[in-house]
Amino acid sequence: MEIKRIHSYKDQRFSDKVLLSHWCFLVDDIPYEVEIISDFEAIIRGAKREWYVKVIEEFRFHTPHITRFIDDCGHVIKEYPKVPLLTLFLDQIQPSQFYVDEDKLAAISTFIYQPEDIIIQVMPFEDRYISLDGHTRLYYAVMKGWDTVRAIKVVSDDYIYGFVKEAKRRSILSPKDMVLVSHEEYVEKWVRFCEDFF
Repeated sequence: MEIKRIHSYKDQRFSDKVLLSHWCFLVDDIPYEVEIISDFEAIIRGAKREWYVKVIEEFRFHTPHITRFIDDCGHVIKEYPKVPLLTLFLDQIQPSQFYVDEDKLAAISTFIYQPEDIIIQVMPFEDRYISLDGHTRLYYAVMKGWDTVRAIKVVSDDYIYGFVKEAKRRSILSPKDMVLVSHEEYVEKWVRFCEDFF
């Protein structure tokens, strides 16, 4: 079984709403999607229910705060223990990324309406927190003039310290310091950096 996450914003096999949030998957070329409906719940859709748990596991690698999964009829497919959420000030957060993709920024503006809609993964670091994901959402919070976001504490591999060291070298010390670029520049600068780093 091969699970592939879809990163396109246009694909007629999926709903536009879920495509914009990037939670569409192909499992052996069969479409599945996960629609977040609350702080901790999501609806999963797809042809073969026996593959739902594998899709959920792939999804939860990126969103461990979603702990309850239901189908379109409200039947529970899988449930995990809830995780505590923190509220953090933006200046408590050290980015591990330097650039923000303007296409991704436009996409998230369609489903983020208030600071509470932003939940990212962070790791304690010195007296602050390293953001491990959600950099576009953090930048959006800066643009909207919001002071706080919500987060869950997780752990990461040691490579993240190399990303933080490089971010600090580039004077990226908080979400407001990240640089907004076109999608093409993002691929050229950020994706290339990650490929070279690893």
